Amino acid sequence: MLSILIPTYNYSIVELATKVHKQAISASIPFEIIVIDDASTHQNIVINNKSITELEYCEYFINEKNLGRTETRNLLAKKASFNILLFLDADVIPKYNDFIKRFDLLKNKDCDVIYGGVCYHHEKPKKEQLLRWKYGHKKETKTVEDRLLNPYTIVSSSLVIKKSVFYKNNTLKSNTYGLDILFSGNLFRNKVQVKHIDNPVYHLGLENSSSFIKKSKEAVKSTYLLEENKQIDNNVRPLQKSYLFLKKWKLDKLTAVFLKPFINLIETNLLSNHPSMFLFDLYRLNYFIELKNKS
Repeated sequence: MLSILIPTYNYSIVELATKVHKQAISASIPFEIIVIDDASTHQNIVINNKSITELEYCEYFINEKNLGRTETRNLLAKKASFNILLFLDADVIPKYNDFIKRFDLLKNKDCDVIYGGVCYHHEKPKKEQLLRWKYGHKKETKTVEDRLLNPYTIVSSSLVIKKSVFYKNNTLKSNTYGLDILFSGNLFRNKVQVKHIDNPVYHLGLENSSSFIKKSKEAVKSTYLLEENKQIDNNVRPLQKSYLFLKKWKLDKLTAVFLKPFINLIETNLLSNHPSMFLFDLYRLNYFIELKNKS
């Protein structure tokens, strides 16, 4: 019934695999767990991860070369024996001990997609990870009610999806950061049924703030390129809607001119003990405006 699929790269998945294995057994459903290691360079992690093959119904494969998350997910789907897929990122852990049961797969067998959400631990991490942690709490942690306001805004780090629906909507061709927006946009355009439930996973893998700033700019650029190539609409993300508002009132260029002298100060704040989400929004909006102006 359920293929649990986990791509990993230089990250231990033993705790995750062991936990979901125990829960799948408890749920009394046919299942398998397939992990593909994307040519990790830390051999001690690889050796440790291989231990999951001692668990019943678990398989572990290693790519000969690094293919990236997108292609590795495609390989996982191809190896899956069942038509219902549960994709889990390596750096997550279920919040609830009945995580698998909560999907209620027999009752929800006709659902195309089931999304349980993502959350973050309340304990503050070290200073270097505060921006990612605060962003996760403010922007990604949402109740079912909040998610239903924008049902196609999903994070693919924990997602149940029919195999046929995955193949039809997973049109990603690259491995740049921030491409969940394309997948979500495809689900919207194809009118795929998305069911939201209370079944989040904790996101554990917090990047340091400088890396997250770099990845966030990459995500903004991905949004810009997808929009330019007509792969997504121009009003999918709040970022795009803010730009359209400024553009309507001919304030986009003025905003960029106003913000330019403050960019270094904003970056200093984002790397501090008290990163501001308002300033982070302005920082990404400014970069989006820059990309638009260059075109």
